[in-house]
Amino acid sequence: MPRLALYSLAVCVLAVAAAVVSFVQGMWLGIVWILLAGVSSNMAWYYHRRARAEREASAHAA
Repeated sequence: MPRLALYSLAVCVLAVAAAVVSFVQGMWLGIVWILLAGVSSNMAWYYHRRARAEREASAHAA
């Protein structure tokens, strides 16, 4: 898995944890954390798919 995908996945996990803590404490700031988790999970999926497509393209070219 590429490094950027791993970083994005880590941000996603931390944002979900922060959202849970915010909602447990009764703060609506957790909505922002949920949005950040969504964006970071999309980034992780994008970078993972892009790296997989590049590997497949290089395997077919060789």
